[in-house]
Amino acid sequence: MQHTSLVTSITRAASVVGALALCVSMAACGSGSPDGSASASSSSSASAKLPKLEGVKLTGTPGKKPKVEFKKGLKIENNSVAVLQEGDGDAMKSGDRICAQLTQYSASSGEEVATTWEQNVPDCSLVFNPENGVTSVESATLAQIANTTFKGKKLNTTIGIGINDGSGDDNAYMLIMTPVSQSKDYTKAEGEQVKDIPSDLPKVTLDSAGKPSIDMNGYKGSDKLVVQPLIKGDGPKIDENTYAAVVNYTGWTLDGKQFDSSWDRNQTFDAVLSNMIKGWQEGLVGQTVGSQVLLVVPPDLGYGDQEQGEIPANSTLVFVVDILAKY
Repeated sequence: MQHTSLVTSITRAASVVGALALCVSMAACGSGSPDGSASASSSSSASAKLPKLEGVKLTGTPGKKPKVEFKKGLKIENNSVAVLQEGDGDAMKSGDRICAQLTQYSASSGEEVATTWEQNVPDCSLVFNPENGVTSVESATLAQIANTTFKGKKLNTTIGIGINDGSGDDNAYMLIMTPVSQSKDYTKAEGEQVKDIPSDLPKVTLDSAGKPSIDMNGYKGSDKLVVQPLIKGDGPKIDENTYAAVVNYTGWTLDGKQFDSSWDRNQTFDAVLSNMIKGWQEGLVGQTVGSQVLLVVPPDLGYGDQEQGEIPANSTLVFVVDILAKY
């Protein structure tokens, strides 16, 4: 099994939410992970010195959209960074999920390209971990740059990050980032136990940590998607504007054979909805953070007639999914 890792991405579903993404968690991926991808990660407490972003001035009230001034045609060094305004909020806590307002500016034209401030849709993809800072300036991700720069800082601190991939100054830009809130992700589903679950569905039991096991209960599957909440959380709802759900999950085939589990990797999974099998895309929308959901995914909403690692072709899949956060 592989680990999850953070990779950089600037735009995410801009046509839908007008938001910029700081980072996207790619899936862990053994053979049966519901997006079928694979990636690995590593971390280190060592840090490298980032170049300084020069020529940028910021004014305004901490925690509100700042006024950013710089001369158009600004020369930007890749992965350069500067703290433009100190924050006045709570100290940023390691392990918390950080929601940040972002604005992107073109370095050549000086114009604002996109912002999350106007629709108030902050990006919440970063889990703050100052120990996972920049170890190589050349290959630094935005998440690593943020972890390095926000170490010891407070909410409402505003930083600028310069991006120049070498394809020409016209493509260089600057990301202005202001963390405005923080929260702890759930570690397991928490909420109200759902009553009156159909008796013919598979039976789910949980250990003391919340990890599920399953008794198929003679269940033969369904030709339609089955979405059965087992625990109803009171967090925000997964909707069509949600980029990713942070989950723990286990998956089985109808014979009761487990083919994948994030619990066994001791690492949560960022389910980027657009990358998921259709059974997950359709099944998670409408559910709330804190919930646990049983999904029965027929082949046409799963992997169809394609073998997927340990999963035979034309398999009906059964998942138990704990929704721990969203962004």
